[in-house]
Amino acid sequence: MNVGLKPSECKRHGPTVPRQDPPPQQQEPDNSTDSSRHVRRACRTPGTPCGERRHHSNPLSRRKAQKPREVESLTRGHTARKRRLLREYGQPWARHAAAPPQHVTQTREPALLPRPTAGAALPPGPRRGRPQSKDAVSALGAAGNFPPRKASSCGVPIFQPNLSARVVGGDNARPHSWPWQISLQYLSNGSWRHTCGGTLIADNYVLTAAHCISNTLTYRVALGKNNLVEDEEGSVFANVDSIVVHEKWNSFLVRNDIALIKLAEPVQLSDTIQVACLPEAGSLLPQDYPCYVTGWGRLWTNGPIADELQQGLQPVVDHATCTQRDWWGTMVRDTMVCAGGDGIISSCNGDSGGPLNCQAESGFWEVQGIVSFGSSLGCNTVKKPTVFTRVSSYIDWIKEKTQQ
Repeated sequence: MNVGLKPSECKRHGPTVPRQDPPPQQQEPDNSTDSSRHVRRACRTPGTPCGERRHHSNPLSRRKAQKPREVESLTRGHTARKRRLLREYGQPWARHAAAPPQHVTQTREPALLPRPTAGAALPPGPRRGRPQSKDAVSALGAAGNFPPRKASSCGVPIFQPNLSARVVGGDNARPHSWPWQISLQYLSNGSWRHTCGGTLIADNYVLTAAHCISNTLTYRVALGKNNLVEDEEGSVFANVDSIVVHEKWNSFLVRNDIALIKLAEPVQLSDTIQVACLPEAGSLLPQDYPCYVTGWGRLWTNGPIADELQQGLQPVVDHATCTQRDWWGTMVRDTMVCAGGDGIISSCNGDSGGPLNCQAESGFWEVQGIVSFGSSLGCNTVKKPTVFTRVSSYIDWIKEKTQQ
């Protein structure tokens, strides 16, 4: 998520020299009213000192009075109404967001967004945990065939999560209790850096957000991780074979924000690496259904990226509530799901693409949502819950793309 507030009013820097037009008797009087008029003419860009060129620094660390670069790049060429919507509503929550990848077949090219910001370099070198039985691994079947709902196949972690823990306002997750959570990392100056989360849904497919993907970056997927800056036993790093972004991905309205990453080789399931279950097509969650968001995103608005995986309880906000005018209004569609909005616990930058984990009555954990966007007013704004791509709306699309 990208954070920004309304630009402050332009402030005059130094005295304003009145216009000197011959003949002398036509000079404008030098008074406060006239000076104010000169200031208004000189200051064409609200939020910047008069007469100075506009300049942006890191979009995640600028002062509150400045407008985020994401808004700047998205609004270029759009109408004033759309610019207002972007200021008032949300932005994708990747550490970067950009154009679709090279492997994606699309009918239209979404707008380019800012380049990623530098983060802590991540260690190379995979290690594997203890593999599961051959029966458990073979339950995945052929590539793209999702595991049946039985023990050790999907949605059943070996290390049970601590569900009493409270991402922003959250707590460190119990190590490897969300074994389908992955870290999507990009190569920058010889180092790998975290940019987004994702969910392992088959032994060779990862589900993430479309806005996490760029056609200018090289990616890898880190699986079985808890601490991103340590070399951990049970973790593995997988190369990417191809990436498919939804054909109707709309970067301006943040719709159809879903992508699939095909791994170069299937991963071996273990105590620390497992797959999440997919929900039934078209299924809906009721108001206040308890779900957990997980990720390595920023610990608070403009704060540091987490080293250890975070988790936070975010109850579902039903569609009728989330689309009220003082909540998200028409920005939220029926292909999205809202969760949180209490002003205490929230997703933040770097959590994008990660799962909304919801436990079904059967006890299996399902990935009901993909972290998509949040409020530009802050990571945990009241009545601005995290908005997720609703996975149950895209089951047919997922099956089609993974079986090609």
